[in-house]
Amino acid sequence: MVCETLPALRRQQSIDAVIVNAENADGGSGLTPSIFRRLLKSGVDCVTLGDHIYRKKEIIDVLESSDRIVKPANFPAEAPGRNWTTFTTENKVPVAVISLIGRVFMKPVDCPFRAAERVLSEIPDDIAVRIVDFHAEATSDKYLMGRFLDGKVSAVLGTHTHVPTADEQVLPKGTAFQCDVGMSGPHESILGRQIENVLHATLTFKPVPFTVAKSDVRLNGAMLDIDQRTGQAQKITRFSLDSKGAELMIGDDEIDD
Repeated sequence: MVCETLPALRRQQSIDAVIVNAENADGGSGLTPSIFRRLLKSGVDCVTLGDHIYRKKEIIDVLESSDRIVKPANFPAEAPGRNWTTFTTENKVPVAVISLIGRVFMKPVDCPFRAAERVLSEIPDDIAVRIVDFHAEATSDKYLMGRFLDGKVSAVLGTHTHVPTADEQVLPKGTAFQCDVGMSGPHESILGRQIENVLHATLTFKPVPFTVAKSDVRLNGAMLDIDQRTGQAQKITRFSLDSKGAELMIGDDEIDD
């Protein structure tokens, strides 16, 4: 869905940079080098991940060699991958990308708030545009991170819960925030998986495969307008594009293609 629709979306909306969380890209769990390369070819500038980061061990070489992908910065120092990275847009604007992971219902990790402080101290001052993907379960954690980093980064965007939230806003000091940008994938599902199998496992405790669903495929995300000089966000807009490319939801408005 991303690879098929992103080139046209970039043209139609005059998008300068694209960051995606791709931790579920390979059959719902993990990322492979071939899919990573497809994403870059389709117009993705940088990839973040999350708790499924190492599900496909072949991605480790990419994490260690590519500057277009990051690990959560509050993972152990020995974990493969970069704590942060940068890329430059076509109009020569540098963009820093940071990934953090929450601690509620996740594997034990270091404090994401202290990790954010550490990483921000390493990023050169002349890189004003700074985007944070906070991959977390609890909405309270995400709001805390947004307020903690307000005025220090351009955006704190939540991922992991797969459901787009309608709380997009620019915080008082200029940081764009959304609790979860949603899921690119099949929405006739339970978080991307076939409904029947998830229900069966929940009701019976019998182990069944959580097969990826196929219906009502959508591209979800958020578009940001950022002042390249100050790094402050001017606007954030959530969007949803269906698999036919015929319906684009921008904020609360439905626009025909």
